[in-house]
Amino acid sequence: MAEDNVRGLVLAVGSSVFIGTSFILKKKGLRRAAANGTRAGYGGYTYLLEPLWWAGMSLMIIGEAANFVAYAFAPAVLVTPLGALSIIISAVLAHFMLKEKLSKLGVLGCVSCIVGSVVIVLHAPQEEAPISVQEIWDLASQSAFLIYVAASLSIVVVLILHLEPRYGQSNVLVYLGICSLIGSLTVVSIKAIGIAIKLTLEGTNQLIYPQTWFFMIVGAVCVITQLNYLNKALDTFNAAIVSPIYYVMFTTLTIAASAIMFKDWYGQDASSIASEICGFITVLTGTIILHATREQEQTNTSADSRGNAGPSNWYTTGESQKYGDEERLITLHNADFFE
Repeated sequence: MAEDNVRGLVLAVGSSVFIGTSFILKKKGLRRAAANGTRAGYGGYTYLLEPLWWAGMSLMIIGEAANFVAYAFAPAVLVTPLGALSIIISAVLAHFMLKEKLSKLGVLGCVSCIVGSVVIVLHAPQEEAPISVQEIWDLASQSAFLIYVAASLSIVVVLILHLEPRYGQSNVLVYLGICSLIGSLTVVSIKAIGIAIKLTLEGTNQLIYPQTWFFMIVGAVCVITQLNYLNKALDTFNAAIVSPIYYVMFTTLTIAASAIMFKDWYGQDASSIASEICGFITVLTGTIILHATREQEQTNTSADSRGNAGPSNWYTTGESQKYGDEERLITLHNADFFE
């Protein structure tokens, strides 16, 4: 494996370790804060006084920075799928530190992610590193990538102006489609910025070129847009549904955008490309399995909680009856319900 790919691999894996660990530390901090005050989900901010939460936040910042730098050394087809390793790290640590049970199916999901990641690493292409931001600009100006950008932005406009008002609250693909398409442009912009910074630190100043600042502006706009619609998706739909779908769409489109712009697969034989695709599909499968087991566990936990609360008595007449401290009523607006 080429030296730059090794550096990118180490940074990507390190990023996943930091981010996966940060989830656990932040969750432990949130639990401690909830025991001493109002929960964050109900508008509380006592978690800001918890050192564990800040430790988790610090690790997340380090992880995201490492992921940013990884794109400057290795192709997106190698870096992006390795983000699934953070899910494995958080699942394993949650099993031991938060006492959240990792089922056998969850273990299968972890193994699938690891196997797929190994296949991708072994067959990752060697990217030709651009020697200037002007060369990156030439890659971004090629007709194939311009067609991809035009198609992506056209779809985003249709999703925002036409589909979001009608189906945004009922179909998760609307918000996640916007996030994923804009996210693919975010990654190629960040990769261009990372390469420009890397070349500048090596002694070739790239900040004097307007193209560098253009990539920075595009990257900032894309990040803000992506986060805005991702927050809308998370606020509207179950996270157990949003996370796997977003990972699949975002990773697929990011690899496609990078392959078109940076020609990641140029010069590779068919068997290597097929192996990378199989590895990618294996990682996606493992990710979906992991999220499915978490969603099932959350459902079972909720059912157990309701079961432990005792039987519930429901009334369909105008009269009401107290059960404990809670009054439970059903209002039927259609008598055909009983037919």
